[in-house]
Amino acid sequence: MAGELPIGEVSDRTGVSVSALHFYERKHLIRSQRTGSNHRVYPRNIIRRVTVIQIAQRAGLSLAAIADALDQLPKDRAISAMDWGRVSTAWRDDLTERIELLTSLRDELTGCIGCGCLSVDECPLANKGDKLAELGAGAHLLGKEIAAS
Repeated sequence: MAGELPIGEVSDRTGVSVSALHFYERKHLIRSQRTGSNHRVYPRNIIRRVTVIQIAQRAGLSLAAIADALDQLPKDRAISAMDWGRVSTAWRDDLTERIELLTSLRDELTGCIGCGCLSVDECPLANKGDKLAELGAGAHLLGKEIAAS
């Protein structure tokens, strides 16, 4: 057990609650092993893995995106700088797109609140360029592609 950490120590060293570690495990983001007395223990390299999860969540990435990235990383050793480079590069485009969308929203939000038009046809935030008209009559959910356009 010298190379393994009990769940309480992982929690203390990462700042992640025990219940969150259980949640990550249920979502297959991390894995534990069981001792003879059925206690969870983790390999020491779990610290970096949990840190990557925390960074990704803070950046607003979905658990599915995080899981996809973690599936590309080694499970039997600590995450290296090269591993992190691959993951962070893959996330860069998504984050850039989100930043552009949020910047646009921030820049147009004040005018939108003050305009009072409530026009879905004209609203630069909800339907920029009347993109929803291309989908035909009726109500449509605003997808990422429409909102980002």
